[in-house]
Amino acid sequence: MDKEISAEVKARSRRRWTLIIAGAVILIAAAVVGTRSLFKSSVPRKRIITAVVETGDVENTITASGEVLPEFEEIITSPVQSAIREVLIDAGAKVQAGQPILRLDKALVQAAYDKGRFMLESKQNNLRKLKLELDKSYFDLKSSNDIKQLRINSLMAEVENTKRLYKAGGGTRENVEQAEMDLKVAQLEKTQLENEIRSKQQTMQVEIRESEIEVAIQQHELQELGRKKDLASVNATRNGVVTWVNRNIGASVGEGVELLRIADLSSFKISGSVADTYLGQLHNGMPVIVRINQSQLRGEISNIYPAVKNGQVTFDVHLAAKDTGLLRPNLKVDVYVVTDAHRNVLRVTNGAAFGAGKTAQLFVVEGDKAVRRKVTLGLSNVDYVELKDNVRAGETVIVSDMSDFANTREVNIIP
Repeated sequence: MDKEISAEVKARSRRRWTLIIAGAVILIAAAVVGTRSLFKSSVPRKRIITAVVETGDVENTITASGEVLPEFEEIITSPVQSAIREVLIDAGAKVQAGQPILRLDKALVQAAYDKGRFMLESKQNNLRKLKLELDKSYFDLKSSNDIKQLRINSLMAEVENTKRLYKAGGGTRENVEQAEMDLKVAQLEKTQLENEIRSKQQTMQVEIRESEIEVAIQQHELQELGRKKDLASVNATRNGVVTWVNRNIGASVGEGVELLRIADLSSFKISGSVADTYLGQLHNGMPVIVRINQSQLRGEISNIYPAVKNGQVTFDVHLAAKDTGLLRPNLKVDVYVVTDAHRNVLRVTNGAAFGAGKTAQLFVVEGDKAVRRKVTLGLSNVDYVELKDNVRAGETVIVSDMSDFANTREVNIIP
């Protein structure tokens, strides 16, 4: 039969299992703590990026894109309907004022010029003919007026003779009245003729003036055609660089079609563009930072275009230094429009440790460990972030991503 186990044996067995379980729990806890200490509270120095807190300026900016353009660029268009005959200078070449760049076919403009010259000669002949006709007409009227005057003189003498005969009894009253009537009729006819002469003089002046205007207009058109004929050899109008030229030899070009561009590369401007959501924040005179590789140029907004295209607003930037050797036509650059600025504040290099909020949990390096601090943020841009409290100038902070240690107060920095 089975023998009952004594109470002492049972007690020893319970103590043994209790010690085994307790040891296992201690080992597991130690392993967890050790693992957490090894992986969660330590970070290799080469995996973090640090920056020193300093005193300086922080500018809040709007990020935009930009393109370098010559500040002065002239577009030369075709003066006439023609075709490109010869291109003498390629884009990129420097030119002097008056230097030929390309030639157009002069056949059409030469034909128009010859036609205009013949029309001018015809109008000039018409003017001379009109003057001769008007002079003859005026002379005829003047001669008729002189004849009328002689007739009046004769009638006046006849009236006197009739009156003397009547007084002497050799005539009648009717003869005197008839003579006086003939004189009045002749005088009225002369007055009518003189009015006609004055009207004819005014008409002559108007007709001659009208013909002279037609001749002047034709002369102006002929001069313009001559100018266009001379411009068929397209020359540079100023010293500069040819930035573009139409090289399609033989291509037909209409009057006003762009042929080439000449730029003055001694000064440049920036054409910037930004999302139209920022239109309300832009105004002329706003400071602008232009970044070219590692260099920065300063300027200000000089003009804002009201039209919105593809969700973008464009504006011009007037640079303080217009030629620094860094600028090239059509060079793409980064543009930062300064909306606010704080001077002589604590700042640190921007990095992944900073989010979009007003505060950040930063780790401040203290020897071989980093201690987490809650810091209030101010203005920021792509380069710097303003730190308002809980840090001092000269302290080193971790600016790389430390989100894995969000719940850790201290982090050991290991080699």
